[in-house]
Amino acid sequence: MSLPSLFIPHGAGPCFFMRWTYGPSEMWQAMGAWLQGLAASLPERPKAILVVSAHWEAESFRLTASPTPELIYDYSGFPAHTYQLQYPVAGAPWLARAACERLCAAGLAATLDASRGLDHGAFIPFKLIYPQADIPMVQLSLRDDLDPAAHLAAGAALAGLREQGVLIVGSGMSFHNMRPSGADQAERGQAFDDWLFETLMSAPPMQRQRLCQWAAAPQARFAHPREEHLLPLLVASAAAGNLPARRVYTERLGGLIAVSAYRFG
Repeated sequence: MSLPSLFIPHGAGPCFFMRWTYGPSEMWQAMGAWLQGLAASLPERPKAILVVSAHWEAESFRLTASPTPELIYDYSGFPAHTYQLQYPVAGAPWLARAACERLCAAGLAATLDASRGLDHGAFIPFKLIYPQADIPMVQLSLRDDLDPAAHLAAGAALAGLREQGVLIVGSGMSFHNMRPSGADQAERGQAFDDWLFETLMSAPPMQRQRLCQWAAAPQARFAHPREEHLLPLLVASAAAGNLPARRVYTERLGGLIAVSAYRFG
């Protein structure tokens, strides 16, 4: 059986593992609960996970290749205990090599990185999804030119891995403006979320065309002043080939900003 690909929200830093001292106390509860139930919604247990995080950019695509990847606590200003969180997941060098070969065969420069660990866009959500840390994981970088077409091409090149039991996951946020402002911020955020839903519900050729031109969408640069949190979605969508998309989670975060997650296939 071929696994779907996913685009998931990873929240804010270690948000699911702390008590917030400002804002609604329940702000991250619904998202965290959805992530905790995600594994049960899959058709089978993955053999390995390939996760594309918004928090790693490189000149060319890079893949973690260590059999025992360390964790990178790439957030700041959080309580001390959040820098002691553990996720002792094994790496999957065989998957890193296979993904690298597929990317290179598609004309996309890619290399292995045996020293790079897993950042919070990878280990934080998966502490909820697979808390036992018993499914090997490889992380794929973004390309630092942030070219939408290149990230769609990367997803397409990796699509065949799903048939080998690999779960391909884009980890980012469908809305990522750290300082949204204005009385109409909820409406502006909703406009982009509506466009994204309409785009992903369209046939794959139209979907890819619209995603390539995402910056022309309504309120695109309000939702994403910089697009690193959106590009993992492009990889996940293209990794599904011609399989349809389905929105599997949506809420108004903090009662204001629309955020969504998608399953492809």
